[in-house]
Amino acid sequence: MRSLKLGWSGIRTALVATVFTVSQAAAGFAQSIIRDAGIEHALGELARPILNAAGLSPDRVEILLINDNSLNAFVINSQAIFIHSGLVTRVDEPGMLQAVIAHEAAHIANGHLARRAANARNARTAAGLGLLLSAAVAASGNAQAATGVALGSASAAQRNFFAHTRSEENSADQSAARYMAAAGVDPQYMVDVLDIFRGQEALSVGRRDPYALTHPLSRDRLRAARGYAAGYQIASDADSASRYWFLRARAKLSAFLGNPGRTLRQLRRAETNEIVLMQRAIAYHRLPDLANALENIDALIARRPNDPYAHELKGQILLEGRNPSAAVNSYQRAVNLAPRHPLLLAGLGRALVAQNTAASNRRALQVLEQARGRDTTQPRMLRDLAVAYSRDGNNGMASLVTAERYALTGRLSDALTHARRAEGLLPRGSTGWNRAMDVIITAEAAN
Repeated sequence: MRSLKLGWSGIRTALVATVFTVSQAAAGFAQSIIRDAGIEHALGELARPILNAAGLSPDRVEILLINDNSLNAFVINSQAIFIHSGLVTRVDEPGMLQAVIAHEAAHIANGHLARRAANARNARTAAGLGLLLSAAVAASGNAQAATGVALGSASAAQRNFFAHTRSEENSADQSAARYMAAAGVDPQYMVDVLDIFRGQEALSVGRRDPYALTHPLSRDRLRAARGYAAGYQIASDADSASRYWFLRARAKLSAFLGNPGRTLRQLRRAETNEIVLMQRAIAYHRLPDLANALENIDALIARRPNDPYAHELKGQILLEGRNPSAAVNSYQRAVNLAPRHPLLLAGLGRALVAQNTAASNRRALQVLEQARGRDTTQPRMLRDLAVAYSRDGNNGMASLVTAERYALTGRLSDALTHARRAEGLLPRGSTGWNRAMDVIITAEAAN
């Protein structure tokens, strides 16, 4: 598991938004996006039938995870649905998670995002400015950068920005029930989710989960949702594929975020299903107990030899267990099975950098450039790419990528230093030089 897609030329406004936000939240900002190829794939599989029913492309709407134990989900633009990790780990059925996805998809499909942009334009405080800038980033197609902006703003302004009217909520519920029924998911699960929050509005603001604050709940809304659910006759049991991917996402998330000793105590020794094998592998890896971790991940791979995310997990275990050569083999197998996945490419590049031979360094540069071409939102990937450029003798590009990484993480002074260095080393007017100038202009404007 790993924790802003920036088109540097021509979207300086978006870059200003990004660095403004991250600079406000640089020290001690606990919320972050969890990037894990296996979890994102599992959530994508759950979302696919819902998004298709909503008339949205599953290939264009990402399901991304916020590392936050509270219960919430939200959308900022039409390209991503954000779900808090606490919601994934605390619901009991795949249909409940699909109900949340259906509701947020309805906000996209029903055009509710336009009002939010107007709200942001009316903001005048510093926190409101952060939300206004998030809209600019979202307009650039940069979903994750926009998320960082919104999360970096003051909580009161954030709630106001994300808040939906009751009419929007009713509309989203009605559409969500229709999407769920069309996808073969019982809309009663939507009522089950709303029941979780039924008592939240009676609590003080500080004790409520964010979902109750950003999604107003009333008796009338809950009554209407029950009526929508009653209007459809859908089997309540989830199909086997949905249940598998739900359990896999929840299990992997809880195994990485929870106490490893507790995870192992909760698993029965006699159990050997795929989900348990994955949980054991992660828990032993985190202890660390490399031998038992490898025994369990190998048992999982024996059952799912063509699962790229199982091979990726083995690569992570091996790499963090200080065996980069073996990790390269596992990551390469994962990439062979899913050759266009940027997170898998980034993992392979990281292992090649750690291997640190002349051949592996050359290969690392190629792989990491591919990863960056598909997803520039990974600071860790940018760090590895900078190392690969440096070992290749290209100090100008190494400085540029380092500057971009610092900009993404809010270290504007460091970003400016490295961008100026890149400006002096790269050919004037080249693509790299222009990217360096964008960082310089933006960082200077933000100071």
